[in-house]
Amino acid sequence: MAPFAYGKSMMFAAAAVAGLALPSAAFADKASDTLVYASDSEPENISPYHNNLREGVIIAHLVWDTLIYRNPKTGEYEPELATSWKWIDPVTLELKLRKSVTFQDGSPFTADDVVFTFNYVLTPEAKVVTKQNVEWMAGADKIDDYTVRVRLKGPFPAALEYLSGPTPIYPAAYFKKVGLDGFSKAPIGTGPYRVTAVENGKGVTMEKYKDYFKDSPLGQPAIGKIRFRVIPDGETRMAELMTGGVDWIWRVPKDQAEQLKAVPNITVLSAETMRVGFLQFDAAGRTAADTPMKNEKVRQAVAYAIDRQAMVKNLAGEGARVMHSACFIDQTGCTDDGVPRYEYNPEKAKKLLAEAGYPDGFETDLYAYRERDYAEAVIGYLRAVGIRANLRFLKYAAMREAARAGKVPLEYQTWGSFSVNDASAFTGVWFKENEDDMSRDPKVKALLEKADTTTDTAARKDLYKEALSMIAQKAYLLPLFSYPSNYAFTSDLAFTAQPDELPRFYAAHWK
Repeated sequence: MAPFAYGKSMMFAAAAVAGLALPSAAFADKASDTLVYASDSEPENISPYHNNLREGVIIAHLVWDTLIYRNPKTGEYEPELATSWKWIDPVTLELKLRKSVTFQDGSPFTADDVVFTFNYVLTPEAKVVTKQNVEWMAGADKIDDYTVRVRLKGPFPAALEYLSGPTPIYPAAYFKKVGLDGFSKAPIGTGPYRVTAVENGKGVTMEKYKDYFKDSPLGQPAIGKIRFRVIPDGETRMAELMTGGVDWIWRVPKDQAEQLKAVPNITVLSAETMRVGFLQFDAAGRTAADTPMKNEKVRQAVAYAIDRQAMVKNLAGEGARVMHSACFIDQTGCTDDGVPRYEYNPEKAKKLLAEAGYPDGFETDLYAYRERDYAEAVIGYLRAVGIRANLRFLKYAAMREAARAGKVPLEYQTWGSFSVNDASAFTGVWFKENEDDMSRDPKVKALLEKADTTTDTAARKDLYKEALSMIAQKAYLLPLFSYPSNYAFTSDLAFTAQPDELPRFYAAHWK
């Protein structure tokens, strides 16, 4: 086996190859019943509606419950905070609420909390980061203490899917008392784990909520404490895993994952996720009136310049698939049937650049926030056809705000759709003339709005196909590939990965 590419881990890899004993990865944490997991990023705000980073989504599913639960094994919707639901009419959903639930401060969960949460997140003052997750609602009304009605702006076939995902319920009285700032420092939910500490730049500490309701479809958590650590450097994360500092890491590069398989006491698991990597262009010309990215042929040239299959083979690895449509292919409504495709063809890219008036190429900035090697590979492909891209590598929140401010000509972005299994969770974020839409095409927006609200399944798919074909033809967004995730964790931990990129630590246990 080849040595690790980086210094800190080399001695551990060498020890593994030589058959020398390494420290038991969970020697301290298992004894204290604490699962320590690490990732490279932290959400700018722990409040689920106020960040859209995957690390925040993970914490949200540990600390907060939603009204409905989608069983990841069967795909069926099951009762969670709501015990039942029925449609009063095509735009009114009535839900009966569970009576045995308390928030983690001991206060009872009632209809007041649901109504407050949904009506609050619909206000401009809430400043919800991903508005697509809530804007399908018109509001919520209390019928009695344990009955609510959710009013929709129009028919929305994915309503149950959203109510089972990115719509957790807040404690009304507590949130009103402490405000968003106080809530982000000391949050309270009804979920299986309660937050005991939030340390900026370091992580979040949680412990099992002893009064978590017994009938939860999530089951009762087995591990007593969970600690999330922010460790930006991948090499350091691996070293911490092998020496027992952490129990679980992910996004391990393909070559390093292969080497970790030889390390005693470590389990490596690979699985595809719903996350899609893509390039997005300033097609609307917000960075400058004469930006090359406004030119359709330039955007198409970029699409032909990238060898996506090679990136899958050499970088992303097992479990990744080249994507052709602006969604994850297995989402309801997503299709690549008949959608224009861009095969790797650098000569055609050069020809298109010349036709666009850039025979010698041009210089631009490429913004990215993760997988620097992926972004650098894109830069290499672009330079081969004459586009001299300079990498601007930022934290996610900074890159997102720069893009929303119209300062980004080209970005390497990824999106996991908040694990919502519906095409609207992808297309609705990037193409409905909202903050994250860099193309601002009213025709695309109109098609998507119709697709989002059409209840006929076949007609809905046809509308998405038309919109996705238009997006691809105009090269507003270039899908690259789905992301696999390489998980590495102590062999003392029983952990199962799911395609929705949600590590369910509440279902994990020590062996």
